[in-house]
Amino acid sequence: MITPRTPKRPLWWSDPILDLQDLFITWGIPCYIVGGAVRDAWLHYPIHDLDIATPQNAIQLARRLANHLNADIYVMDEERDVARVFINHPDFTLNVDIVRFRGDTLADDLLDRDFTINAMAVDMLGDLEMLIDPLNGESDLDQKIIRQCNPNSIMNDPVRGIRAVRQSVTLSARIEPNTLASIRAHADKLMQTSPERIRDEFIKLLDCDKPHSALRILDTVGLFEGVLPAVPPLDMLKHSPNTPTTWAHTLLVIEKLYGIYMTISPHRTESTAAVFDLGMMVTALDVFRKRLQAHIARKWANDRPHKAILVLGGLIHLMPAELIDVVTSRLKLSNDEKKCLTRMLNNYANIRVLATDPISLHYFWRENEDGGIDACLLAMAYYLAYENTLLKQDEWLKHLEKVQTILEAYFIRYDQIVAPPPLINGDDIVEKLNIPQGKQIGRLLTLVREAQVLGQISTHDEALALIKDNLSTR
Repeated sequence: MITPRTPKRPLWWSDPILDLQDLFITWGIPCYIVGGAVRDAWLHYPIHDLDIATPQNAIQLARRLANHLNADIYVMDEERDVARVFINHPDFTLNVDIVRFRGDTLADDLLDRDFTINAMAVDMLGDLEMLIDPLNGESDLDQKIIRQCNPNSIMNDPVRGIRAVRQSVTLSARIEPNTLASIRAHADKLMQTSPERIRDEFIKLLDCDKPHSALRILDTVGLFEGVLPAVPPLDMLKHSPNTPTTWAHTLLVIEKLYGIYMTISPHRTESTAAVFDLGMMVTALDVFRKRLQAHIARKWANDRPHKAILVLGGLIHLMPAELIDVVTSRLKLSNDEKKCLTRMLNNYANIRVLATDPISLHYFWRENEDGGIDACLLAMAYYLAYENTLLKQDEWLKHLEKVQTILEAYFIRYDQIVAPPPLINGDDIVEKLNIPQGKQIGRLLTLVREAQVLGQISTHDEALALIKDNLSTR
């Protein structure tokens, strides 16, 4: 029924959302909070994304809101009448999507959504504690069931299958049998969908809790090929006679990578690092924890989280270069994201054998920049997955010590090892030593930089003397 009712548990709304309600009541424009925000209010989760549906003129309402709050606005779809307003708060940004009803009425709108748990609403002009729930989404949410809103929900938009998998893992829910059958039946239609929409939903899946579980389910229900159609099954890949290349190994690498992420994360608990391998990682690498958190918290184009790119690296780390190019092209990743993946995948296998003398560390970081951090994280995950139950305490500690030394060069000794401040430049060399511009200038600057890294010189005069000595020797 469409009549609001009292839910089984109170809905939780933050002060910024209550302030928005006061504003909309003043304006008197009919509108409703719909979708995931209502689900999260029922679950008492923090809400950073708010969907508001209105009978008409959604973009006009979004512009009025943005002007009133002096906020940024982005028109997402003129034809469908959708716009996003970015409302900045001290600790977070509230993304408010305002959209015209999918149909003539709110009931039509909710029926046309993906899953019943996302098809609940509250009246923005009424009591935010009263739930509008014509499809019994609250009951499904309470029982942890993912159920399509109508028999054609998946058929009309096969990308919803990826979302069903992600939400089943995130909410520890099961996909209702008819919904699951529909996902399987229409899996082949996924390839007919916009690659950008597939990418966005797949990136969200990689960013979710327990991405290894989500990927396993994605493969089981037949959606993996639709996401990456040009990539053969991972357990068929041949990489090296001595390297495990099974799908199970790949998922284990991602599971270990997720464990490493949780150990670094601000949300780490005592149980997170209670196992030996992660506990030793805390001891060895906690000095870099804040810096690692900042690195993983980065955002790429369109707010794609770096954590998802890191997990994608774990997914494709055994693929040959030509298939990696296919994957990044299929997912429409930016050039910067591709560069990040390339650096990670080109170097993770070399971390164990990388020499840790100052010059070797200098060139490792000079060539890879902060992509070397991802290579270190993936190297640890790969090592733990490869050894798995045969992990030896002493060997793991040696591996951690190696990673600690590598990261220390970047995080602690950056000005000494990675990028020492220049003591002399090319113009100085040309002017004071009467040497013409050319390759020799670059060679001499490299000579000076390497001497700095080794701690042999530290002043302009010492750099000049070193160059003179080198020229006289040559």
